[in-house]
Amino acid sequence: MNIWLVMILGGLITFGMRFSLIYLFGKFEIPETLRKALHYVPPAVLSAIIFPELLIRNGALDLSLGNTRLLAGIVAIATAWFSRNTLLTILVGMAALFLIQWL
Repeated sequence: MNIWLVMILGGLITFGMRFSLIYLFGKFEIPETLRKALHYVPPAVLSAIIFPELLIRNGALDLSLGNTRLLAGIVAIATAWFSRNTLLTILVGMAALFLIQWL
């Protein structure tokens, strides 16, 4: 029961924080400089999550051909570059990872 309570409270707190920011941004005029800066937040956060998973193995930088996640990531990056399709990029990247690990 405690886990459900924690999940519900966490969800409500997260929703409240996001909703309050959306509500406040609707009431005030956002400076153009801040608007441009906020445009770069999602790619920066996504990069901070993805690149350590691709490049770091056992606490050390691994750029070898034995790093299956890095190889699958390169395939996914190429797919994203040419297709500009997020869902296709995810599917091709996952398929590449499974195939490389299987081989």
